[in-house]
Amino acid sequence: MPVSPFRIGWFVLSACLFTLLGYAVPRSQFPLLLTLYGLAFWGYWRITVPIRATRLTTDSGQFSNDSFQQPDLFLFAAAGLFRLLLLAALPCLSDDYVRFVWDGRLLAHGYNPFLYLPSQLIQTPIAATAGLSNSLFQSLNSPDYFTVYPPLNQAFFAAAARLSPNNVLGMVIGLRIPILLAEMGSLWLMTALLRRFNKNPNLALLYGLNPLVILELTGNIHFEGVMLFFVLLAIWLFVQGHFIRSAVALALGIITKLLPLILLPLVIRHLGWKRGLLYSSLTGAVTITLFLPFLSLDLVRNVFSSLNLYFQKFEFNASIYYLIRTVGYWIKGYNIIGRAGAGLFLASAGSILWVAFYTYRRPILSDLPTKILLTLTIYWLLATTVHPWYITSLVAASVFTTFRYPLIWSGVIILSYTTYRALPYHENLWLTGLEYAIVVGFAVHEWHNQRVETDNLLLKQRR
Repeated sequence: MPVSPFRIGWFVLSACLFTLLGYAVPRSQFPLLLTLYGLAFWGYWRITVPIRATRLTTDSGQFSNDSFQQPDLFLFAAAGLFRLLLLAALPCLSDDYVRFVWDGRLLAHGYNPFLYLPSQLIQTPIAATAGLSNSLFQSLNSPDYFTVYPPLNQAFFAAAARLSPNNVLGMVIGLRIPILLAEMGSLWLMTALLRRFNKNPNLALLYGLNPLVILELTGNIHFEGVMLFFVLLAIWLFVQGHFIRSAVALALGIITKLLPLILLPLVIRHLGWKRGLLYSSLTGAVTITLFLPFLSLDLVRNVFSSLNLYFQKFEFNASIYYLIRTVGYWIKGYNIIGRAGAGLFLASAGSILWVAFYTYRRPILSDLPTKILLTLTIYWLLATTVHPWYITSLVAASVFTTFRYPLIWSGVIILSYTTYRALPYHENLWLTGLEYAIVVGFAVHEWHNQRVETDNLLLKQRR
């Protein structure tokens, strides 16, 4: 089937924009970043209009538009090509990759990266042996914190260091390859799951073509892409009835990023206490086993020290926390992040349990995507730190629901990059407020509409 001129024009424009954003626009150039990203997001929104418009009918379970039953090969190919364009780019919007290089070189030379603070390690024989230079140290964004990246991440870091021991760009390419492969795997799993639930497989393109997903995961080397692949694999294996394999896949997601831990209450609710606890125990056992090569009392102490500092010191692009912080300044006269961070963590834990056990009377598999989306939404709204790439998990979950506010969030969260316009970094809280006003307003509208539709359906069934 011939490709329309609009699609060709969109593809060429988007490819140019992703290339510029990936290779030539540092985060300090916020006006240019905002303009180019805005154009990329506009193109994404336009090209996905027919995909976002398709829904299942409630009576027959068939697609409302038959022309979207088959995967759109052109758009899926575009999703892959946009990521390939970024293969050789040194990340412009994030410096997290420097810590990946640091940890990878340590592990590749036989040193446990969980045991050493960079600020204490530099100028030592270990640093010299591992090729940890002063220039690399100066580029680290958290030299006084122990690493918090789990074992599978560390394995990827070390593999990239072995492939390119002396060249940072070569190591960056080595780090990017598993993310790129995971992203392709995630798109395949999404289409398979969508077909399994009799939904339009092209809905996966809402994730695959999303500019935030492309730039932050493949472009800026954030391993949420690998984590999401393993979570999707766990769900796919679970749907296929492979209980043990699913638990192992979820454990692999956890040892990439710890975020999937918050999904375990949902698993217990849907499987029941006996099977759910068995599944969770198996997941925990695999997770601990994969931590064993690094395990020591120092590791536990160091990781918990960094996590504690994360929840009680780090703050960026938050919503509810910033409101609490403002009240704290009025009442106490100082930043109450220590107490507020702990309180919000407990509130988040309680909310996750509430979503899992009390929001629905019957655990239905078709409700699971919505409950995952609600869990993640509450978690990030209560967080003290919300970096742009964190929202990619919400974008992935939204693919399987009728909710589109995560897509809106993926567009407006670019406003948070105004923080990096100059040194020292300073957040523009007016733009942060605008971001959350748009997101929360759209989310409340969608959740209200969902509630009305549900009530109308129940009323119709009673009649």
